[in-house]
Amino acid sequence: MEHIGIDVHKVESQICILTEDGEIVERRIRTQRERFGTVLGERAPARILIEASTESEWVARCLEELGHEVVVADPNFAAMYATRSRKVKADRRDARTLAEACRLGAYRPAHRTSDRQRHVRAQLAVREALVQTRSRYISLVGAVLRREGLRVATGNAEGFVKRVERLALPGQSRVPPNSPYARRSAYDREGRANGPRNVSRRVGF
Repeated sequence: MEHIGIDVHKVESQICILTEDGEIVERRIRTQRERFGTVLGERAPARILIEASTESEWVARCLEELGHEVVVADPNFAAMYATRSRKVKADRRDARTLAEACRLGAYRPAHRTSDRQRHVRAQLAVREALVQTRSRYISLVGAVLRREGLRVATGNAEGFVKRVERLALPGQSRVPPNSPYARRSAYDREGRANGPRNVSRRVGF
């Protein structure tokens, strides 16, 4: 069986193949499903080692669909890098190191989350970003109004727009109905109904 190490990056990935005859085959490709299929789709089933990263799960699934055995490894496992040589350029060196660690079994598999867990984590991340954005807008509007000698009454974020509308705003300083802090997102509604902790609990976080 061939042993393959892939140093996966957002744009390009470095591949190192250790053949059964001891030959080293190296390729650099775009990190795209089509390119993985072109380079590795026709090869016999191999064991492939990649580091856990943002792209690792979809890359691992893509390679598994091509018939290969894929190990997503913990990048903090120091023994995996024991054969690393500083004489080789960084990406090539890392791919070779992963291929050699794959051959030797010198790796520690990382936990791979289920589809449901990844979906919920993505929802929570988006909701957190939206809440942070809303908080920044609320702070900005409050600061602008204080420059005009106006203060918004304290209260929760959901009632902020109505509290601003009750102020005697000068000129055209009205809250646009389609402004980011005036819109109530679906993630906010879901968050109030379930709460991040309840959503997380359903998938065993």
